[in-house]
Amino acid sequence: MAPAVFQILVALADQPRHGYGIMLDVAERTGGKVKMSPGTLYGSIKLMVEDGLIEEIDPPRAEADDERRRYYRLTREGREAARQEMARMAALLGHARATSLRLKEG
Repeated sequence: MAPAVFQILVALADQPRHGYGIMLDVAERTGGKVKMSPGTLYGSIKLMVEDGLIEEIDPPRAEADDERRRYYRLTREGREAARQEMARMAALLGHARATSLRLKEG
């Protein structure tokens, strides 16, 4: 799974968001280390909708004032795909920890 796709799935795990909200969530959650360009974000969103991982929804009532914003939420398939990717990453990290690789402290 592409890193951008996983980041979007994580951003939508707890609540629906519009595209810019996804970008802000990713930047905040990663301490600014990951900044998605609009091209990467919206290209990924388009493919994810086509693949059934996320779906476009009507805006929440409180946010219905801007017709241009498109809101997205995870589908069941998207939630399962994120869980499978988490398991894959956890296994990979476990394998790396079993080697002489170490993270620098501090």
